[in-house]
Amino acid sequence: MSCIKKSPAFTFSLVAALLAGGTAAHAAEWSDTSLGYRYGTKFAEPFNPNDISKNIFSLTHASGYKYGTNFLNVDALLSDSKDPTRVNSGTTSGGAQEIYVVYRNTLDIGKVSGSPISFGPVRGVGITGGFDVNTKNDAGYGSKKRMLVLGPTLMLDVPGFLNVSALLLKESNQPYGINSRYTYKLHPMLSAAWGIPLAMISAVPTSFEGYANFIAAKGDNEFGGRTSPETNVDMQVMFDVGSLAGMGKNTFRLGVEYQYWKNKFGNPSTVTGSKASTPMVRAEYHF
Repeated sequence: MSCIKKSPAFTFSLVAALLAGGTAAHAAEWSDTSLGYRYGTKFAEPFNPNDISKNIFSLTHASGYKYGTNFLNVDALLSDSKDPTRVNSGTTSGGAQEIYVVYRNTLDIGKVSGSPISFGPVRGVGITGGFDVNTKNDAGYGSKKRMLVLGPTLMLDVPGFLNVSALLLKESNQPYGINSRYTYKLHPMLSAAWGIPLAMISAVPTSFEGYANFIAAKGDNEFGGRTSPETNVDMQVMFDVGSLAGMGKNTFRLGVEYQYWKNKFGNPSTVTGSKASTPMVRAEYHF
């Protein structure tokens, strides 16, 4: 029998894919699915000097099963004409459309082993795997991102949840002008995700939610330029206004959101549009 030597990148890809999909068949112990909408007028895109308005529609699902949790988010991002669509022969028209998908699966090591792991402020330790996928038809870049993630997660003992992960990223893209898919260097990301109840500050049940990603540089980009470390923080305060109308807890929520994105997609600060500071309004219907 022949022996095939597999690269670390191949092994990483295989393990991440197995983690992402291998637990889908387990029955959910709890689940939450929602349709969302958010809107802002200060979005930015690299190499574009304009403030861009976007309507964003989302489908989000979170669930827990015997050995861990799943998270899936699908965003449909609709830009105004300041982020135009590419059409035939390179001409532009209207606003660009983007679909961005995020999936994460976290295996709780204590639940898998039958021996809970907790120490100090940590209530659990897990392994997170998953992927990001997007496609966009803008005139300038035309992203077709594919990314696998894998790494350890600490689940902190707070009201609600706060998970901190150190993830290794394998990312590739094939934008306009690139004949074949380009793979960046493997690079790490420190990621936090949280949902903290703030019931004491309002008569309406309130929560502080979001994520923060601190991403290392990923080597040269597909055009030969150097990439830079990236910071993406997205946070919102949400009010359970549906409870006032008798709709049930966390059925309809309204809130405000803010995103800070430095060196977007790894573009250095010298690139126009590489930094965004974007306030938004947000609504969610949970079912």
